[in-house]
Amino acid sequence: MRRSIPLIFAVLVCIGLCSAAIYAQQPPPLDRDYYILHSNSPRFTGLVDSALAETRLRLIDLLGDSLSYRPHVYIVEDPALFDRLSGGGFPDWGAAAAVPRRRLLAVKSPDAFNLNRSLNELLAHEFAHLAVAEKAGYKAVPRWFDEGLAMYVSMEWSWSDNLAMSRAAVFGQYLPLNEIDRVNSFGASKAHVAYAQSYLAVEYLFDQYGPEAVRDFLDGIADGLGPDRALRVAIGRNLERFESELKIYLHRHYNIVSLFMDTIYFWVALAAVVVIAGISQLKKRREYYRKWEDEEKYQSTDFDYGDPNNPEKIDDEDEPWRS
Repeated sequence: MRRSIPLIFAVLVCIGLCSAAIYAQQPPPLDRDYYILHSNSPRFTGLVDSALAETRLRLIDLLGDSLSYRPHVYIVEDPALFDRLSGGGFPDWGAAAAVPRRRLLAVKSPDAFNLNRSLNELLAHEFAHLAVAEKAGYKAVPRWFDEGLAMYVSMEWSWSDNLAMSRAAVFGQYLPLNEIDRVNSFGASKAHVAYAQSYLAVEYLFDQYGPEAVRDFLDGIADGLGPDRALRVAIGRNLERFESELKIYLHRHYNIVSLFMDTIYFWVALAAVVVIAGISQLKKRREYYRKWEDEEKYQSTDFDYGDPNNPEKIDDEDEPWRS
């Protein structure tokens, strides 16, 4: 046991030094009007400025909150630093994280990670998480609402989300809204359905009941009512009834017909890509042949095997090698 103490101490020292080295890589933070930026690359400053300014105005309008605080924004290139900032336990498919109580959001840098999503979307999404937590008084907000509103604010709905929901409708893969609380434990495909369904639930909530009902819902949570009772106060329906309404809405919009149409769009798009590639290849080939013909104009192709002193006096047809 005594022998193991120095080893444990050495390991802890190494971990501390590594952590210090990770933080030391970060340049001094950049103070902006509505946030504080931590990034190794100054080229992201303008993009972060525009993304957060636009998102902030949208959130103020939707939630009726002032958003007077300045969050810390990290554009992270080191996986270890991202894990430390996000608190660990983050799924592999995750590209960004929000830590509301620290008023912090961390986004993996496009320079170091293959994100498959724009930095603008990620920033807007995570900023929305901070705003929801603030509005709800840092009480527990249902994950479906939190993720759905973040997607709604960042406007990141795409054709792939539409296809995911059509498949979920046809194969009976809709998720109970409460189950979405465990989305971090889902695989990428199931998580895709969870996020898309959350977006549609929030969109339905806004469309059917309006922004004021959404604000009342979050205020109710902040007052300690709990999500189910807060929803009842805000829209006159508890979660079970709201979910029943939502399923009717989803089945109306997503079914075998929508899946067929989404699939057709995919094949049409693929066919268009193939046709465009073929036309491009044909144009290149024609240009090559045209260039070849132009070069032949300046090259002799009259090879005479007659009399070398008077080559044109002996007809080519009498060439002895032909016999």
